[in-house]
Amino acid sequence: MRQLTRRPNEINQIQKFSESKVGRVSDKYNRPFWLPALNFYILAIAVAIAFFLLIWGILNEGGEEFAWLPAAFIACVILGGAVFLREVILRKARNQFLLTQRRLDKNLKSLPLPSGTSYENKLTLEQNVRIIDSIRQKSEAARTLKRLPEAHLEVFDSCNEYLSISKKALETANVGSPRLAALKRGREMVKQLHRFHLLTWAEMESRLLTQEAQSQVKISEKLKNAQKAQSVLESALQFYPNETQLKDSEEALKEFIASIKFSHWIEQAERAAFKENYKRAISCYRDALYFLTRDTVQNEEKEMIVEKINREIEKNRQIENRSENTKNFPNN
Repeated sequence: MRQLTRRPNEINQIQKFSESKVGRVSDKYNRPFWLPALNFYILAIAVAIAFFLLIWGILNEGGEEFAWLPAAFIACVILGGAVFLREVILRKARNQFLLTQRRLDKNLKSLPLPSGTSYENKLTLEQNVRIIDSIRQKSEAARTLKRLPEAHLEVFDSCNEYLSISKKALETANVGSPRLAALKRGREMVKQLHRFHLLTWAEMESRLLTQEAQSQVKISEKLKNAQKAQSVLESALQFYPNETQLKDSEEALKEFIASIKFSHWIEQAERAAFKENYKRAISCYRDALYFLTRDTVQNEEKEMIVEKINREIEKNRQIENRSENTKNFPNN
């Protein structure tokens, strides 16, 4: 996606996002979740077998002579329904989503922000009106589909560019020029769109990345997506550092990331203890404590977890000491 450059000193001193790794790394279009065919049909077969066994068992206990027939029929219905669900209903919905996304992208691309070397020295009233109309149309197109954060980021970039161009134009405008009032009005309107679309993008993008993190099995993938979500919020906070919603979301994400790391170190500690590597187990438990206690907000549940981990540390230390004593004094 894109990344902010250095933090602007003022909201008017805005620098454009550059292509980088903030947000989801996507291809041309972000595709909706689609379970691979093999996984889907294995799951469908497992469900069908489970229903077959359940119904067969119930009918067989009731003394039904051909209990397997209705059970097999229902299992076949489930399999047929799974095929219809995936190949007709879900595929149609997925294709419709992608088609709508492509149309929106085409609409946004058809409304480019006018640019040219003539803007560097002077922005005429006609050019100013044309740019603002283009941004307004992009904004309306982005609002039509609330599920596409990329559309809001496109509008945000256009707002960035206009604010940069109009700022230079204001600096060169003569006192009493009719351009002054038009530029100031345009900037006020674009600032509102700038804020709205940046916050909308940050909220949607961070939510999608957090959901992806929660759905991952590997700790590394969980952390990767959660940290991307945090980067998205940090980027937005560079422009609006006092936005309460952004700050609250960032704090929640920090706690989520800490919980991922905490779970990882607890798992590592338990594995080390199982393998009788008590020194490593103690080290991992201490790392887990670090991520648990770094949060300033403490509650009774956290205190109980801290006490439990401390007991585990002490338990592993005692076992380690006994093992060392046994090695040093094998005859005792």
